[in-house]
Amino acid sequence: MNLEVLTVIGSLGTAVATIILVILLWKTIQQFETTAKLSAVQMEFRFRPWIGPVNSIKAMGEANGKNQFDVAMKNYGELPTTQLEASFRVDTKMMTKEVFKSEEIEKFNLGPMLPNMEKHYWFFIDCDLIKKAQEGKIKFSLHYTLNTHLPKEQAVME
Repeated sequence: MNLEVLTVIGSLGTAVATIILVILLWKTIQQFETTAKLSAVQMEFRFRPWIGPVNSIKAMGEANGKNQFDVAMKNYGELPTTQLEASFRVDTKMMTKEVFKSEEIEKFNLGPMLPNMEKHYWFFIDCDLIKKAQEGKIKFSLHYTLNTHLPKEQAVME
């Protein structure tokens, strides 16, 4: 074989290798794009505060004609919450979370919560209402709202 044929074969081999390299680079960029989309989903759903009860509601006794109860809440998430508000309501009928959007509900600011931090919320129920509760005539609901560092439309979680 002469030198010209080897040069042509080398040029064709280089062209084919370049085309294969461009295709692999394009596939790599597509994979990075998919990874970026999945990371965004993970950031939205996994890396956020997860506030929940540690255990059941504990009765703490009676004082001034009211029974005191304690709820321990914990941030199970990997990010802190900047503000945690708790509210409590007693009623004779079942309630929805729209009840807690009214201005009549007293809210208590528990402040920020770091990951794995526990906070306690106390609420009080009249002793007369406890007797009605034993008869099954009242309902109570505990509700909390947390604010995060997320944009405004995603910031308030209930």
